[in-house]
Amino acid sequence: MGVLTYTDEHTSRVTPARIFKASILDSHILMPKLLPDAIKSIEFIKGDGGAGSIKQINFAGGFVKHQVEEVDVKTFIYKYSLIEGMGISDKIEKVSYEIKFEGAPDGGTLSKMTTTIYTHGDFELKEEELKAGKEKVLGLYKVVEAYLIKNPDAYI
Repeated sequence: MGVLTYTDEHTSRVTPARIFKASILDSHILMPKLLPDAIKSIEFIKGDGGAGSIKQINFAGGFVKHQVEEVDVKTFIYKYSLIEGMGISDKIEKVSYEIKFEGAPDGGTLSKMTTTIYTHGDFELKEEELKAGKEKVLGLYKVVEAYLIKNPDAYI
């Protein structure tokens, strides 16, 4: 098995608490509203969103299942693994994520996302595949950020 780990950082002028509430705690409600053509629904098929829960995200062209490992509402840390669906194959066993939202000096947020990809055998991901995945995540982040900036009273 191969293991590839990388970390991405993004900054926002929105506070950590608001981004955490919107993009993590309320994602099952907010994301289908913000991206109705891409995300059809998000449902918990096990649990209520806390550790041990399994969340299924239904896209126009498929689905993914996330297993929640940790949700810390005080430190704004969220850990989960992609365990089934799009992105999982005979070459990729699972993908784990750790997201931390930290306060930035300007009152906004520094978001750090560590991604660990577990591959079967000696399979290696191509740089283009990694870049495409990073761009999708950043795109989701930017959609939530734009919504929060446009709606300053949301998720306070």
